[in-house]
Amino acid sequence: MNNLKFLGLCLLFFLVCIRVSAQNKASFNSFDNTSKPTLFSQFPDRIAINAKDMEALFTSGEESPNLSLQSTDKTFNFSGKLVPTASKYDSKIRTLIIRSINFSGATLTLSSSTLPDGTVEYSGRIISFQHGDLLVIQKEKGEYYLIKKNFRDLVNE
Repeated sequence: MNNLKFLGLCLLFFLVCIRVSAQNKASFNSFDNTSKPTLFSQFPDRIAINAKDMEALFTSGEESPNLSLQSTDKTFNFSGKLVPTASKYDSKIRTLIIRSINFSGATLTLSSSTLPDGTVEYSGRIISFQHGDLLVIQKEKGEYYLIKKNFRDLVNE
């Protein structure tokens, strides 16, 4: 009799396990580059920017909430409002976040790192989650460039 109860309990447990799914498949939002409009299509794939202009953003950010970054040939201009941030590690790493007023939904995140030898390097990106492209700041041969990338290359949805 105990064996029948145990067998019945095991059968009931087995049927419940089949019916109830413990893990659901996660829905994956497939990303299609064609479904999102591009924001920087009118600009070239590489836009030269000046390191002195990036440093000026950090110094003028303390005085003015409205900032702008221009390309060296003045064909690209990113203007926006400063979002308050904090510096870390005795100001060896500083970050600015600027919400654009001329590119819909775009945000410039710019970081300045002071290396042990005293040199300063910059990194950052201009990104909008509503668009299919973005710009990444890269240093090549001592010069800084905004490099156009696909949104999917950087962000996995």
